[in-house]
Amino acid sequence: MNILLLGAAFCITALIVSAWIMTFARWFPIEGIDGKFLVDYKTMIRAHIDYALMALFNLGFYGIGIDLPAFACWCVAIGGFANPTVFTIAAFDPDFWKKKHWRLYTISSFLITTIGFLGIGYALLINGVN
Repeated sequence: MNILLLGAAFCITALIVSAWIMTFARWFPIEGIDGKFLVDYKTMIRAHIDYALMALFNLGFYGIGIDLPAFACWCVAIGGFANPTVFTIAAFDPDFWKKKHWRLYTISSFLITTIGFLGIGYALLINGVN
């Protein structure tokens, strides 16, 4: 279950980095790369919020205090970081959704996250019933 703490730490780090990127892109633009570096500010905000939510999920699942399946914890930690990263990449790449490898990355991260959340949900249901 400690992997959930690692997942939270990575999401928190990405949360802070995305905040700095947005700050510099909006309030301290660098001439010549402003508007070319971060092409979709709104999508970066989505990534920022998603990193925060995923960090909270990781910490919340860890803090429940019951044994959770290790595989599900790994999936939540990996998928919890990979899902918001979809938005991060899309914020820098205007043709993100047209590229097959990014679509494959997106569906893979979504599937991994879904498996993790379903596994933890099942464990919560089973442990709550006992």
